Amino acid sequence: MSKDVEAAEQREYSAKDYHDPPPAAFFDAEELTKWSFYRALIAEFVATLLFLYVTVLTVIGYKHQTDPTAGGDDCGGVGILGIAWAFGGMIFILVYCTAGISGGHINPAVTFGLFLARKVSLPRAVLYMIAQCLGAISGVGLVKAFQKSYYHRYGGGANSVQHGYTIGEGLAAEIIGTFVLVYTVFSATDPKRNARDSHVPVLAPLPIGFAVFMVHLATIPITGTGINPARSFGAAVIYGADKTWDDHWIFWVGPFVGAAIAAFYYQYILRAGAIKALGSFRSNA
Repeated sequence: MSKDVEAAEQREYSAKDYHDPPPAAFFDAEELTKWSFYRALIAEFVATLLFLYVTVLTVIGYKHQTDPTAGGDDCGGVGILGIAWAFGGMIFILVYCTAGISGGHINPAVTFGLFLARKVSLPRAVLYMIAQCLGAISGVGLVKAFQKSYYHRYGGGANSVQHGYTIGEGLAAEIIGTFVLVYTVFSATDPKRNARDSHVPVLAPLPIGFAVFMVHLATIPITGTGINPARSFGAAVIYGADKTWDDHWIFWVGPFVGAAIAAFYYQYILRAGAIKALGSFRSNA
């Protein structure tokens, strides 16, 4: 019986109508000599800059419009729903624009998850994260330059655990929120889905942006929603308040843990990577 099952699995794998790309090299020195690599770094820098510029401006604008001391009211501005749309909408736009150049990561946690899944090499992953953090700092710097009168008054768009929530609850929110995002990234870019579900056109940036939107709805009241270490780091660097740095580790540890769990879950459970590896080991034994 077990032999029949193994034979059926082998026929399924040999007759599959899609091809997974080969794993990326752990360290590929040759890619450091290619212009396409540095073009991808520039794309990640600019995309993260634009992401932080638009979204942090939206947050500050909302707080100003609801500030009673500035003539605002509780029903003014775009509301939490509008802020969530700003984050999710910008991710949709920027992933769509940069996916063909850099893969459209715009988030160190996404890059980390893809690195663990052998989708990108170590040098690319590290330099992507650096470009994303520099882009985030630059984007928030532009917000401060253009909105000096409101920037510090309304917190500079910096993330922190909100009043009434514990550090543990904030960390859990970041882990689960990032898991949802990175899980969606893997699903939306899966070559198996693209081959098997070709009758249902899937525009990958759309579900990714929608995942960011939904996570923001759930976690803005808890942490202001990080799920992107570059976003939290850029805002913290420019704002610079001590309170921002007190909880800052959450916005690195949480997203990286969530991304690692999502990578393991998708690659080794849903895509049965562990079973395939075991089958390959048996066939070579």
